[in-house]
Amino acid sequence: MALVIKPHTPVLIAGPTASGKSALALQIAQTQGGVIVNADALQVFAGWRILTARPDDADLAKAKHALYGHVPYDADYSVGHWLRDVMPFIGGPERPIIVGGTGLNFHALTQGLAEIPPTPEAIREAGNAMTLPAMLGALDADTVNRIDPQNRMRVQRAWEVLQATGQSLATWQDATPPPLLPTQDAACITLDAPKDWLNDRIERRFDLMLAQGALEEARAMLLHWNPNNLSSKAIGAPEMIAHLQGHLTLDDARQAAVIASRQYAKRQRTWFRSRHKDWHHITADSADLSATLQFAE
Repeated sequence: MALVIKPHTPVLIAGPTASGKSALALQIAQTQGGVIVNADALQVFAGWRILTARPDDADLAKAKHALYGHVPYDADYSVGHWLRDVMPFIGGPERPIIVGGTGLNFHALTQGLAEIPPTPEAIREAGNAMTLPAMLGALDADTVNRIDPQNRMRVQRAWEVLQATGQSLATWQDATPPPLLPTQDAACITLDAPKDWLNDRIERRFDLMLAQGALEEARAMLLHWNPNNLSSKAIGAPEMIAHLQGHLTLDDARQAAVIASRQYAKRQRTWFRSRHKDWHHITADSADLSATLQFAE
């Protein structure tokens, strides 16, 4: 059954990397108007425009965009920061089209976010020095069941919360306030991407990134490189830096980045399949979206 999108209804578009989310957001903005608002945890950072697949100048000229590249590359930026940044666009003068692949951002937006105090730098540095199994071993079962145990950034965040507050992340989440934008007040779209189709797109997109200057982008960031920066988690960034430092050939760096991107996409597909059961699902490789989306006047 087709999803009817009304011109003033907020739109949420989620899906794995390289599934075509930004193109769909742009189509909706050009058809009905609205401002495209970033919900990707890495596209917020300056410094990695190509490798994080931020919109290029041509796309920026076609519709209004917000929350892209507005955070310094060496800054901390949490789900809470993003939720505060997105707040002015909810109920604002223009309909938001919120797009990204970070499931936690959409979860916080539509389900609410606990007001967890900031993590002291000493605790963060201690976490940086720990192994993933060691941090997982310190967490309670309820928290482990709510996070991706293979995602170091999420595991470390849960560990830091426990160390800083004395309460588990699950406990904080259970005290969550009402959401900023419940799903019933928005048109919620999840792009479902078939594995083989997406894997091919991921490889071709990374080759395009290289052609567009991803290696030169990494070279410009080399002097500022700190693997502990959140922006350094951009897929392809560690691999390109490793090549520039002489640790990997370019072919090996390319292959490692493609594999990392495919693994990330798999985790995203698992998240959205589990958490977005009440969203409208569209097959990403569909050539004709008119069969699944209708635009009301």
